[in-house]
Amino acid sequence: MRDDRPIGAAGRITGTVCAAVTALLAVEIGRRVPALTGPAWVRRNYRGQAVNLVGGPAAAGTASVAAAFLPAGSGRSAALLGLAAGAVGLYDDIVGARPEQVRGKGVTGHLRALRAGRVSTGAVKVLGIVGASLVAAGPVSTGPLDRVVAAGVMAGTANLINLFDLRPGRAAKASALGATVLLGGGTGGVGAAVLGTSLGILPADLGEKVMLGDAGANALGALLGYRLAAGSSRPARAGILAGLVALTAASEKVSFTRVIEATPGLREFDRWGRLPVEREGASTGRGRQPAPPLSSPPMS
Repeated sequence: MRDDRPIGAAGRITGTVCAAVTALLAVEIGRRVPALTGPAWVRRNYRGQAVNLVGGPAAAGTASVAAAFLPAGSGRSAALLGLAAGAVGLYDDIVGARPEQVRGKGVTGHLRALRAGRVSTGAVKVLGIVGASLVAAGPVSTGPLDRVVAAGVMAGTANLINLFDLRPGRAAKASALGATVLLGGGTGGVGAAVLGTSLGILPADLGEKVMLGDAGANALGALLGYRLAAGSSRPARAGILAGLVALTAASEKVSFTRVIEATPGLREFDRWGRLPVEREGASTGRGRQPAPPLSSPPMS
């Protein structure tokens, strides 16, 4: 069902607050469910701190459900896209951490695996997100070619947000910023869903209690891409897709973390809210078990 009603300021604020509270509660409840605290759900972040993957499903579920209920323009399509991106991302988070899987990373890594006759979890994730994006792009595009371009924007943005998920809070901040810019228009409900969810996840993410992982970052990014594609003209969509392709190609050669650390303003914003350096190595989780290495990085 398509709903193109513009969402007013009151609706945007209400939707954002509801999504934030729901995400916050989902994370706190998830961290207390025994089945979600075992080794399969725990990873080590960039400095070796054990964090829980429950932030990913919490973000994907909250943002997708919120997008379905808020005036969003084809809200059901957006919700299915977010849930699908979250599901295949979670599959990569859990299964991709197994020793036989942690080999090929990035686009080139997945291609090498495919040439060797091995389908990596990352490749499954890519195919799943691209397929879901093609389905979701139907109601917001005109013609086969435009549908492919719109789907590329959705899948490409899912990848871009995931590229930022290498430091606590970075991906959530990036998705919140993007959603803030895209709050207006007939698909503004999707922006409110992403903004509220990102803000709700942020405290536990910055506190190194949970991480978004592929499940959360891909879902938030895919929904952000949906909002971008749905709210743009055909030429604009083509330009956005070109930019996303360029950024993805650059990420294979250039470290986004190094660029951020070398850029005044970006560096301070990136570090804002993160645990101070003197606390590195200190435990922030209760009863966490030793964790395996960090799960596969971005869908690339």
